[in-house]
Amino acid sequence: MTARKAIDRQDETDPKGADASNRIKDPKDWTTGGEPMTGAQASYLKTLSEEAGDKEAFDPDLDKAEASERIDNLRKATGKG
Repeated sequence: MTARKAIDRQDETDPKGADASNRIKDPKDWTTGGEPMTGAQASYLKTLSEEAGDKEAFDPDLDKAEASERIDNLRKATGKG
């Protein structure tokens, strides 16, 4: 494989090289948004809520979409977003 073909192939599979507009969706539009939040979301949300001094923001029963929205809001509140 030539170097150019390797680069072209990487561009096809590299999400960083792809159009990002199709990866940025409102959490309300996620097909899996109603599923329970992931462990990573729970951990990050708990950390952010503690850093923001808003322990009420952490709720272990949130779904993925709700957790994502709270994370975004807390990132802004803590100056991380």
